[in-house]
Amino acid sequence: MKFKYDVLVIGAGIAGLHTVLNLEKDCDVLVLAKDYAWECNTFYAQGGVAVAVDEEDISYHIKDTLHAGAGLCDEGAVDILCHEGPQAIKEFIKHGFEFDKDRAGNLLYTKEAAHSRNRILHAGGDATGRYIHQFLMDKLKFPILYNTQVTDLLTEDSICYGVRVFHNNEIFNIYAKKIVIASGGVGSVYEYHTNARTISSDMQGICVAHNIPLRDMEMMQFHPTVFVEDDAVRKQLLSESLRGEGAKIVDEDGVRFLFDYDDRGELSPRNIVSQAIFDYKLKTNKKVFLDLNNFEEGFFMKRFPSIYFNMNNIGYNLPFDLIPISPAFHYAMGGIKSDLFGRVESVDSLYVVGEAANTRVHGANRLASNSLLEGFVFSKRVAQDIKLSLKEKKKNVDFDEIEPSLIKPSDKNLKNELRDLMWNSAGIIRHKKKLQVALGRVEEMLESPIGKLLRLRLLSSREIIKSALNRKESLGAHYIIKGDNI
Repeated sequence: MKFKYDVLVIGAGIAGLHTVLNLEKDCDVLVLAKDYAWECNTFYAQGGVAVAVDEEDISYHIKDTLHAGAGLCDEGAVDILCHEGPQAIKEFIKHGFEFDKDRAGNLLYTKEAAHSRNRILHAGGDATGRYIHQFLMDKLKFPILYNTQVTDLLTEDSICYGVRVFHNNEIFNIYAKKIVIASGGVGSVYEYHTNARTISSDMQGICVAHNIPLRDMEMMQFHPTVFVEDDAVRKQLLSESLRGEGAKIVDEDGVRFLFDYDDRGELSPRNIVSQAIFDYKLKTNKKVFLDLNNFEEGFFMKRFPSIYFNMNNIGYNLPFDLIPISPAFHYAMGGIKSDLFGRVESVDSLYVVGEAANTRVHGANRLASNSLLEGFVFSKRVAQDIKLSLKEKKKNVDFDEIEPSLIKPSDKNLKNELRDLMWNSAGIIRHKKKLQVALGRVEEMLESPIGKLLRLRLLSSREIIKSALNRKESLGAHYIIKGDNI
């Protein structure tokens, strides 16, 4: 195969695929997918795309996003997201994509928590991400190299020249003029999560190893309504749109206890609902459920076909049965620090976009369904900057193709220990002492004879823990308990 390209994109979710959709056809591009292309968080996204309904709604979308972000948002990033979002969606529809419509042909908008009005577009009911992903794959005009694990960035003198990869049992280098990280977040470092199996913080760990700054890594979002009582690694997400359209959260006695924590009840921001469920379970030792009895069965099957099918396979008769729920890790607001065109400020020719990036557009708590919109908006900006700078000359540099062992026999047990450690110590509720113990254990693991892939997870986890220790006050998704009692 060829080993030098104009643009190399790491990741085949919305952020990566929409970047290449906006590049010129004569550009020489290669997309890298760690697994099959659909093993990405975009494919599993249920809720939809949050976008201002009209010109007047843009200011309200900005306000809702800033409020959810709890003071940590970059207002410039939010302004870009909300102002450029409607145009990005119009262009996507012009490409041929169809969001769900009513009988008159009008776009259907639904509501999710912390939004002041209905502004969530969806497709295929609750299969928005799958529909978007399939559409982007159909539109893809460049090759994908599947089953390809990126093991390192090739950098010298603060310039990125490409990546080292493991593919077909071989280690080799791929060079490019521009490299785009669109690899997603950190899901697999937590015991309970809703992420695709490929989302394991590799690129964040590689950045740490290269002294490329990560930012706001304490800001990990936990989705409040997840079915975790099965053996699957990726837990079954129960879309926020369910609550937006009337589903209730109750305890085993039918009590809607969320109003004791916030007067918005089920429509409170995700961090509040997750923390409330966690706290309520701890204090009362009662089970918590999602109650769907406000839905008529035919409507539910049409509006939420994926949830209906998946839960039916597990043995639940929806919308009649109560579903036991727990919060689970869902989304990383923290990530690789970048500017508003996706440029990694400390390394030339390197970009980052989507969940892997941190522009502070989500602040301390992502507003529901803003992530797919981020993928649309900021990938366009990345593509725009690449097109403007692609003709810049870049010297040829050769790097060795040697990697230490990627996996060692003890890695599996340590990986499971790490997931448990992160869930219990750097999860929904944090405590200084538990974080300090967790940090010590991660440092011990890093000193042990481990494979490189586990090392990358550990480096990312260490950044999450250290960031949580450094932020001593609770803010948004970061909830830390003071005092000595655990």
